[in-house]
Amino acid sequence: MPAAAPPDAPGVRSTLPSLTGLRFVAAFIVLISHTGYLFFMGARPEDNYADYLFVVGSLGLTFFFVLSGFILTWVAREDDTRRLFWRRRLVKIFPNHLVTLAATVVLMIISGVAVTVENTLPSVFLLQSFFPMQEVIQGHGINSPAWSLTCELLFYLCFPLLLPLIRRIRDNRLWLWAGGFTLAVLAMPFVAQLLPDQPVMWWGGDMSWWQYWFVYHFPVTRMLEFVLGILMAQIVLRGRWIGLRLGWAALLAVAAYGVTTQLPDVFAWMSLSALPLALVIAAAATADVRGRRTGFGGRRMVWLGEISFALYIVHYLVLYYGPVRAVDPMHGMETWSFVEAVGDVALTIGISLVLAWLLYTFVERPAMRRWSRPAADTDTAVRSGQRPPGDLTPASAPVPAEKPEPVQRKEPTLLQ
Repeated sequence: MPAAAPPDAPGVRSTLPSLTGLRFVAAFIVLISHTGYLFFMGARPEDNYADYLFVVGSLGLTFFFVLSGFILTWVAREDDTRRLFWRRRLVKIFPNHLVTLAATVVLMIISGVAVTVENTLPSVFLLQSFFPMQEVIQGHGINSPAWSLTCELLFYLCFPLLLPLIRRIRDNRLWLWAGGFTLAVLAMPFVAQLLPDQPVMWWGGDMSWWQYWFVYHFPVTRMLEFVLGILMAQIVLRGRWIGLRLGWAALLAVAAYGVTTQLPDVFAWMSLSALPLALVIAAAATADVRGRRTGFGGRRMVWLGEISFALYIVHYLVLYYGPVRAVDPMHGMETWSFVEAVGDVALTIGISLVLAWLLYTFVERPAMRRWSRPAADTDTAVRSGQRPPGDLTPASAPVPAEKPEPVQRKEPTLLQ
């Protein structure tokens, strides 16, 4: 099949509404993964279908990590600087994080959960995933999904250094590099076998906490998926895409998920779906460029995608402290009837969506508008009606028109 025209050709690069909509899908399956145990409280994963729900949550995280690399590459500007890039990225994640962290501490105090240095201080600076300690990452009562922001923070720090290196790869070797990073992802569970085999994870099996942390939480390990996203964006931008349609790419991702649920122990937590999800992202981006409908780029899906980060960061607090009154499975379990579970899950989803909308509307979006760029640039953007460039959701990716004028800054550019 002939290669697609490169989307960075004049008039070709497009906004990517389908990827914004797919962001919501990824956040939603993480939510479903975390609420799913309400159907299986008190049962071991091997005795029921809970493992299918647990593993699907990891699919959402892999999607986010690959998508980060793809989108940051897609919207990278020649006139950007490292300082401004890092500023936008910090403003993107820290306001939501600090607000939900403050809410977590208040809820912990009200609920009588111990607030310690271990379960709070590393989280303030988004360093928790670098500590191979379960009480730091998954401690009782904390907002544990925030661990993934540690990975994102490392990605953002490294991106201005990685992109120039990856841009040096010759076009005909991009797929070879993508395959190499995919193999590196698949090799991580084998490397994890070298780590201590104690203590064993609470849900059983032969996987130790050390092995689970290395494969699933360690930011350096998850960096491989981020780089895969950068490579996939380069493949599309340089016209090396193979023309795979979104439907077929989605089937590959579903098949990878099905295989993952059957893998033992730590192998079930590796990112087997990394390459299939990278193909989904590239296929959706290509469909948007070509003007093909995907079902994910409509107005409602884009809106849901825009609040997806807020939904991801707030939903666990609703599950843990909300009306569902979920019990931490590490400290005891209860049994729900099917009808009760359905009602509790629906209530959790509804409250989470409302809080996500509030967090996006009154924290995330105002912070991006106010602090994502220097004050002088912000005033100019407001007068011209432009959206802040730091809002790197796919739907707000800029469409290049004329060649930008060279900047007058002396600091290194993002691409140097």
